Amino acid sequence: MKRRKRAATVDLPKGVHHVKTGGREYFYWSPGRGTPYAAQPVRLPDDPTDPKFWIALREAQGIGGAVMVKTFGDVLDLYLDSPQFKGKGEGTRSLYLRQIKIARAGFGTTPAEQMRASMIRGVVDGLADRPGAGNNFLSSMRAVSSWGVVRDHLVASITEGIEPYASQGGHKPWTDAQIQAAQKQLTGAVRRGVFLMIFTGQRGSDVVRIGPTDVDENGFRLAQQKTKREVWCPIVPELAKEMEGWERVPGPFVRQASGRPFTRKLFSKHFDEQRKDITALKGVTLHGLRATAVIRLRRAGLSTAQIQDVIGMSLAMIERYARFADRKASGQAAILRLSDVTQKLSR
Repeated sequence: MKRRKRAATVDLPKGVHHVKTGGREYFYWSPGRGTPYAAQPVRLPDDPTDPKFWIALREAQGIGGAVMVKTFGDVLDLYLDSPQFKGKGEGTRSLYLRQIKIARAGFGTTPAEQMRASMIRGVVDGLADRPGAGNNFLSSMRAVSSWGVVRDHLVASITEGIEPYASQGGHKPWTDAQIQAAQKQLTGAVRRGVFLMIFTGQRGSDVVRIGPTDVDENGFRLAQQKTKREVWCPIVPELAKEMEGWERVPGPFVRQASGRPFTRKLFSKHFDEQRKDITALKGVTLHGLRATAVIRLRRAGLSTAQIQDVIGMSLAMIERYARFADRKASGQAAILRLSDVTQKLSR
């Protein structure tokens, strides 16, 4: 079958040079070609029907502004190629990519100007039996929507009026018994990672990157991958004692048996493999250790602002988990008070 010439289907602006050789097509931004004023050619993407081609062309031309798009799939392509998406943490990008794949399958060929919030609502409503998945999809579409509207890629918000499913209370903190079981029965790299999570409160995506070079005056100084926020976590005596036997070599403390670093996802998989044989850890999540760390620091007397400096969590989430610690402390104080009153009355 004779190959269709893509260049013939797209009107290329003056200054774009099209070359076909060896059965392939190449495009260059080459203004003034053939004249004494010719500029150095700039290689462009190979497909002028791809939005990335026009982004690269406008960059080569030294101009900005909106790029014309036709379908919602084009909008998604542009968003994925944007600094706003690329600047997010690895975990957030991975989450968004999964949700954008769903959106592309459902609405990729829909004209961008026809996208409406009712379409996104339909997907969210269809995930009522999996509220977490519904909220993840909504969150990613909100990011695409806010990015696309201000760049005139979408005529209106595609998430306006869509409410997320009610929170189920977040990840549950581990109990003291669960922490003791983990410290007693977890082994190897999984044990190291869990210890770091318990005593630093950092996300898994950050824990798998912590290494000797992050140690700074009896603490860890690091920039969180998700938020880019810089935090300093003290190395408390319990963690320092555990770390005494850890080798100090370049790279992260938490490594695979091969010596290669873990990804957050792979570390979670290894944790799950060990957890299934420990009855006390049934139902726990690694992310719950962030809540555990908040409670530990609250019990130690730290304020909400101080906890945020150490853990890098939002104030709203810190307040939610801190209330648990405060309620428990109040309950324990009440028990002691009642016990004291009872003893006095019995005399």
